[in-house]
Amino acid sequence: MPWTIQRIHTSQRMMQTTKIKDRSRLAARMVAGVCICLMQTALAVAQFGGSPLPPPTGNPGAYPPNYPPNYPPATPPGYPQPGMQAPAQSPMIPGPMNQPMPPLNQPWAIDPSLGATGAPPFGYDPTVRNAPIDVYVSEGQTGRVSFGGSVNSDLGVAGQLVIEERNFDLFRLPGRPSDMFNGAFRGAGQNFRLELMPGNQVQRYTMNWTEPNLFGYSPFSLSVGGFYFTRFYRDWSEQRLGGRVALGYDITPDLSVSTELRGEDVKMFNPRVRGVEDLERTLGSNDLYTARFRLAHNTRDSPFLPTEGHLLELIYDQVFGEFDFPRGQINFSKYFLVRERADGSGRHTFTSAIRTGFAGADQPIFENFFAGGFSTLRGFQFRGAGPAEDDVRVGGRFQFLGTFEYMFPITADDMLRMVAFVDYGTIERDINIDWKNFRVAPGLGFRIAVPALGPAPLAFDFSVPVAYADTDERQVFQFSAGITR
Repeated sequence: MPWTIQRIHTSQRMMQTTKIKDRSRLAARMVAGVCICLMQTALAVAQFGGSPLPPPTGNPGAYPPNYPPNYPPATPPGYPQPGMQAPAQSPMIPGPMNQPMPPLNQPWAIDPSLGATGAPPFGYDPTVRNAPIDVYVSEGQTGRVSFGGSVNSDLGVAGQLVIEERNFDLFRLPGRPSDMFNGAFRGAGQNFRLELMPGNQVQRYTMNWTEPNLFGYSPFSLSVGGFYFTRFYRDWSEQRLGGRVALGYDITPDLSVSTELRGEDVKMFNPRVRGVEDLERTLGSNDLYTARFRLAHNTRDSPFLPTEGHLLELIYDQVFGEFDFPRGQINFSKYFLVRERADGSGRHTFTSAIRTGFAGADQPIFENFFAGGFSTLRGFQFRGAGPAEDDVRVGGRFQFLGTFEYMFPITADDMLRMVAFVDYGTIERDINIDWKNFRVAPGLGFRIAVPALGPAPLAFDFSVPVAYADTDERQVFQFSAGITR
């Protein structure tokens, strides 16, 4: 009997030992399987890069925002988008090394064992997505020759020839005649522009060279140019020959400052009426030199038909030579986007613009402020709103001009737009406002965009002055049309 009991106990111990061994083998197999899965995952991630998981919660994703077509981002490049916070500076750990604390989820970022690079473990960063990108680059056309013409109620009829090179190199001279058409004067990223504009009322010939990065890749720019200008005004003819040099600096992508020195010879001839003192003292040749300082803040989305943003200009001139006087100008235009379609088209825009200017007592008649015409005060003839003496438009030393305008599309493709506007303001011989001569002219107009004719739209405006001076010359219809090919 004792032998039987002992045998039973021995059999139970053997069965327990067998179960323990089976459990150990099962646990070992599970551990081995988990290890193999982890190794395979690590190898797959190392091979394809990145992490199959999305970025951790609380960190902005690495995906660019999807903007509607032809709709620029609301913030300039390089600034955080709305709803995204710019990365902050890591707090500092007190100590002799003043070592920064590691970012969350990246404790290896300052691990001394990883060396100066601070590379994450296993050779990859689980918070960074990698994607292969193939970039195919082909050399584009940097030069162009364009022909065009314009006709408008201010300048008459004029033709235009423009030769422009946006990859100019002033110091890459040709070694032989064939180099003129094969690489000479090209390759440095400079801008060169030659413009010829003959016309029946105005003739303008200009040549400009610009270095956009004066000291390599920098925000400084240098511009040098020359000009020849002839204009046949109603009361006299005017001819200008001179040159200019300007230095610019981009403080931010939207804010810039520039200084300019201009020298010119102004010739006044063919007066329609003799005996006007302001005109008589300027007849003949006049040497004039101008030092200009300009500060501009420009956030407009387009230079031709802006729909949002603003343009602020602060200009100060000190003129010397045969005439010595200061002159200041403040110009501000604000564009409000009222409404638009879901795809960014069909924009309704409200515009408010103000131009003010004042000058010293020695300012000559050919430098005075004038108003009237398509570009200044609609509802009046070109230079037809302002002081006059013996039927001669003499202008003034003070200007205050403004406009309110609402533009909206008529057609679904935005090619035809309509504008409702009110132009107002005055020109005064002295720096004050005579409210009896204050001008107000409401009106309606149309803008027709024809891509085949160039970027500037055709413009047709109708305006009827409701407040004006007795000596003003009114004009209901103004227009501007041009073509560039």
